[in-house]
Amino acid sequence: MSASSSRPAAPAWLEVPADPNDLAPGVWPASAGRSAAGGLEIGGVLATDLAARFGTPLYVLDEDEVRTRARRTLAAFRAAAERHGTTARVYYAGKAFLSTEVVRWIDEEGLALDVCSPGELAVALAGGADPTRLGFHGNNKSTAELRRAVEIGLGSIIVDSFDEIARLGEVTSGLASPQTVLIRVNTGIHAETHDFLATAHEDQKFGFSPDAARLAAARIRDVPGLRLAGLHCHIGSQIFGADGFAASAERLVTLHAELLQGGDLPVMNLGGGFGIAYTRADSPSGIEELADRIVDAVAHSCAAHGVAIPQLAFEPGRSIVGAAGVTLYTVGTVKPVDLGDGLGRTYVSVDGGMSDNARPALYGADYSARIASRVSPDAPILTRVVGSHCESGDIVVDAEYLPGDIARGDLLAVPATGAYCFSLSSNYNYVPRPAVVAVRDGSARIIVRGETVDDLLARDVGAPSSRKGQA
Repeated sequence: MSASSSRPAAPAWLEVPADPNDLAPGVWPASAGRSAAGGLEIGGVLATDLAARFGTPLYVLDEDEVRTRARRTLAAFRAAAERHGTTARVYYAGKAFLSTEVVRWIDEEGLALDVCSPGELAVALAGGADPTRLGFHGNNKSTAELRRAVEIGLGSIIVDSFDEIARLGEVTSGLASPQTVLIRVNTGIHAETHDFLATAHEDQKFGFSPDAARLAAARIRDVPGLRLAGLHCHIGSQIFGADGFAASAERLVTLHAELLQGGDLPVMNLGGGFGIAYTRADSPSGIEELADRIVDAVAHSCAAHGVAIPQLAFEPGRSIVGAAGVTLYTVGTVKPVDLGDGLGRTYVSVDGGMSDNARPALYGADYSARIASRVSPDAPILTRVVGSHCESGDIVVDAEYLPGDIARGDLLAVPATGAYCFSLSSNYNYVPRPAVVAVRDGSARIIVRGETVDDLLARDVGAPSSRKGQA
């Protein structure tokens, strides 16, 4: 069977663009555009200037895009909650992208923050986050991590197992003020997303089934050092519509109403996972629509059970920072490949790859790309943007139409890389991780320094540079 008959050269959703230089609305930051000379601008800064100053690969983060999306998200959930006589808090999900600068941005925009590792907690505190406005996630928190969280007065710990409840009981023994906790519940709603991104079905590592959550609540309420504040659930990530969130909310309210018989539960955290557009074919729901439909579902279910609507909390990450990011690469080898049956594809190799964006390899994630250094009059050709790593699965953009004259030395931009690219980056093939640069109002500054090969060698105790510092 030929390659063309076993797998189409281009996916059905990918259309041939009328202009392979255009920037699809919603995929790129709102500030992205073309200069008079045709170069890509982000935040008022030319991509070519960024590449010349900071090198490539380079993560570029539009500060105003992050701030605007954070502000809009908070306003949407607060307005939806107020319509039903309650309040809403928005936690930024730090795992999407975290640096001390981003901690300051989201704090200034009124958002709280959730973390899920000692490193993320350290970054949050270094960025000036108020410990009382932090949520702490994780299925395998160590006793030392729990002790640290309790000692700094962390706002809420989302408990994930009976083992964690027992160890928290030991850590909090004798405390004057109890530690606030929430129970993570698997509501059984399977998100319409990649299996690795769906987190509310029972056969996975996170949370409690509803039956187990009932027992967990009883155990927590028997521990003097713990205060059960409510329930938490998260159905998955990169979800476009509200149906799954609404169905999960209704199931969570049913359990909430039952557990109210044993004591107060003032908080309900419905997680995050709101999707963004990675390609022009993607159509995620607006945050206002999501907020209204989810909160309406909670209110309807609470009314059906005859209970008051609790304080609500949400944990978006990708939907705030994802579209704010653009990764810049320099094009290297350009290689046409004959697929047979008259079909072809051009492989465009860039100076990065799966070490700076693991999502295509992990999830088969789709992305877009455009030449950033110029506009081209050439007709579009089908391309696959690939990295420089020694893996056939090192794909940056699986399928994209780019101008037919794309060539070595061109600057290529991949949008919607603000979430889970830096966070998942690695040193595979001993490649240093790129810098992160923030742009705003025509200026650019490094917010996370890029690594060098010397940085990597400094960790290798057998390298001469490392031995110099040893006694």
